[in-house]
Amino acid sequence: MTTIHVDGQGIWIDGRPRTLLCASLFYFRLPREQWRERLAQVRASGYECVDVYLPWNFHELAPGRWSFEGRRDVAAFLDLARDEGLYVIARPGPYICSEWDGGALPAWLGLDPELRVRQNEPRFLEQVTAWFDQVLPLLAERQYGADGSVIMVQLENELDFFDCADRTGYMTALRATALRHGITVPLIACSGQGDLAGATGDVEGVVPACNFYPDDDSPDIEAEVRRYAALVAKRGVPLLVTETNRRHRTLRRLLASGAKLIAPYLQSSGWNFGYTPSSGNWGRPGNFMSHGYDFGGYVSSTGLERPEYAEAQVLARVVQTWGSRLALATAVSYPELDCDFPTSSQPSALELDGGGRLVAVPHLGGEPGTTVVEGVPVEVAPGSCPLMAVDVPLDGATLNLASADLVARADGVLVFSSDVPVTVVLDGTRTEIPVSGRETLAGTTLVVLPSAEAARLRSVDAEGTVRLVAASEKAGAREPIAVREVRRRAEAAPEQPAGRHELPPDLEALGVYRGRGTYRTTTDLTAVDELLLTGAADIVDLTVAGGALPTVAGFGAARRIDCQDVTGAVAIEALVEIWGHANFDDARLPALRLGALRGLGTLWKVRDTTDVSALWTVHGHWSGTPAPTRALGGWSSTRVGEPVTYTRTVHASAPSALYVRGVVEPLRVSVDDTEPETVHAENPLVLLTAGTHQVSVTLPHHPSGPGLRAELLALEAVRDWSCAVQDDELLTAFATGSGRTEEVRLPLVLKPGEEAWLDVDLPASPDGHLVRLDATQVRVTGWAGGECVGRVWAGERPDFSGGDPDALWVPPNWPGLTLLAQGIEGRGTPEIRTLWLGGPTD
Repeated sequence: MTTIHVDGQGIWIDGRPRTLLCASLFYFRLPREQWRERLAQVRASGYECVDVYLPWNFHELAPGRWSFEGRRDVAAFLDLARDEGLYVIARPGPYICSEWDGGALPAWLGLDPELRVRQNEPRFLEQVTAWFDQVLPLLAERQYGADGSVIMVQLENELDFFDCADRTGYMTALRATALRHGITVPLIACSGQGDLAGATGDVEGVVPACNFYPDDDSPDIEAEVRRYAALVAKRGVPLLVTETNRRHRTLRRLLASGAKLIAPYLQSSGWNFGYTPSSGNWGRPGNFMSHGYDFGGYVSSTGLERPEYAEAQVLARVVQTWGSRLALATAVSYPELDCDFPTSSQPSALELDGGGRLVAVPHLGGEPGTTVVEGVPVEVAPGSCPLMAVDVPLDGATLNLASADLVARADGVLVFSSDVPVTVVLDGTRTEIPVSGRETLAGTTLVVLPSAEAARLRSVDAEGTVRLVAASEKAGAREPIAVREVRRRAEAAPEQPAGRHELPPDLEALGVYRGRGTYRTTTDLTAVDELLLTGAADIVDLTVAGGALPTVAGFGAARRIDCQDVTGAVAIEALVEIWGHANFDDARLPALRLGALRGLGTLWKVRDTTDVSALWTVHGHWSGTPAPTRALGGWSSTRVGEPVTYTRTVHASAPSALYVRGVVEPLRVSVDDTEPETVHAENPLVLLTAGTHQVSVTLPHHPSGPGLRAELLALEAVRDWSCAVQDDELLTAFATGSGRTEEVRLPLVLKPGEEAWLDVDLPASPDGHLVRLDATQVRVTGWAGGECVGRVWAGERPDFSGGDPDALWVPPNWPGLTLLAQGIEGRGTPEIRTLWLGGPTD
């Protein structure tokens, strides 16, 4: 029988109501030897819970090939969490997002054209069941009340962002599988953008949770959170905030607005080792996730504690001190505060169980200020959000007002945390206490600790003696070490032949789910001035007639390539690397769709280019019959923003592409009355078969737009490709092996398209090494300790997000460092001038 349940009052563990602070901590983004240390660090922060994704494709390496060993031993991680006294919220997906390769959906799922991911569809659910059959027994054995500390299991992840046709059926299927495997703790499903029904399918037994990512300085956070607290209360469950920002001022505002679980996302940062980052994050086409995975949480990727860590300890002290009275509190709106600083537009207060309230007073400015609470002026530190007690009965006395956090109690002693003087009104008697001061009022000793000391508070006794935990010693940044001597390997990594193919196949079809492949052909470019590349992803280094072209870093967007300088039979080679599969479902580019595959796509010779900007008939607005003829986008109307449709006949003598220049607003293009497809500025192209077509373009009327031009490109596919592949396992095996080398002194100059394998000697360091490059026009992949530690791109590159994109981290005791350096075409000569080895930094 489970000892965990949730209801309209809150979260109950062993019959006791709890308010839970929870930190994200991901075993798959950390060295195994650091798991216990990081878990202990979370526990020392005062948080009592960790949430952890379990990435499906981290454990199923290839179809039916499972691994739960080494860094994949999630059972050992969960056991360590239990041993460290931490509850666990387990999130096994099947989809996790998390800026992880494919959102954890295995890449090969996209090879089945009839399989539809994240749908109530038999082929997908069969694959999900195989994953759940592996992972759910591990969770069932480690549930709280059995032999573990798992208190909740999340099904799916932010389904309300995804166009799932049958949410109820899909979530019902996932729930049935979880129950079949003996999961008895609460099943939850988080909404990413506030659609509770969209996240859960309104399936009975699936508790809706919320993810909030507000602007930390917004005055309107409280109103939104209280609304959701009220909505879930109608469903008889508490407000569970399964993801949110990391700043504790914001977390206090969530707490005061009714949240019973508060789980800021990525308080403890990590690394995307190997070929595991995702691509196309947060709706930014062409955006890559860095190998450093760090959004400013209270612990850095290398394990350093940031100032926010102390804020966590203070808030945890507040939660512990108020205990069940806080856990059973009800959030209410508080009258508008009279402040001389920016604050909440609709403040929140908590009606405590047993009487009294806590009023949250967020200071959203940067200068010290004052406010008036219950008629009493009090000071508030900038950037803070004290939870001020009002009319709280305490052991025969009434705490009418305390303008600071209460962080500890003992018989006749109250300890507060504040960096400004504290106003206390006890049984009607008022006093002001300076920071680090103490005073006796109505027989009660009042102590004020600065927040830095309150963070280290161990205990207080009846005499008011405060004991602090010793300040931790943090490893400081060390002076970087310049490395200029490396060893260059004589051999390159081997390739695995992958056959000849009429058209370039997807890498996944060649068995490469992470890694890279090479496509080679010879073709006649006589009378061909331009090539068109469609469907290529992620990173394509193209060489035509021995000349390296600028890297294509895209996700299926069409690329027009000038080839006027070459003619006759020429060799074409394309090295295609998978940075990562899309973790979000972005319809703007083909390879940003969830489940989209990777590879060269199709390379076309452009045989002819015809301007087809004229002779479009206009339908819509007030255009009459017969339809007027105008240039594409040339209709004049006062109905700005309303859609207008342009139609014309297009004669394509060969496979062709309709290429639209000047696209700003998305267009809808229909060919021969087929289902319209959307054309965006990022990929303004529609492929057409040979023949005569009726093309309709519908766009919002935009008279201040740049104007549109349409071209018809007659195409001929480049055919007869030979393929060779290097998956991540092959590359890792080569990198961690040995071979003939020669000493090389940096700088190392490479030609565009040239590669060099370099072995680097690392001095011993208890903190590991952050490796940075002084380099231009080079991509570098690094391996150490038997694993790929990441990739760095120096010079012209696409946008990156996440953590530090310019460093590789070699964890402590991971031996050796091997680098694969690739010269890339662009502004400047490909060159590695110096490698710098540094210690952990914030």
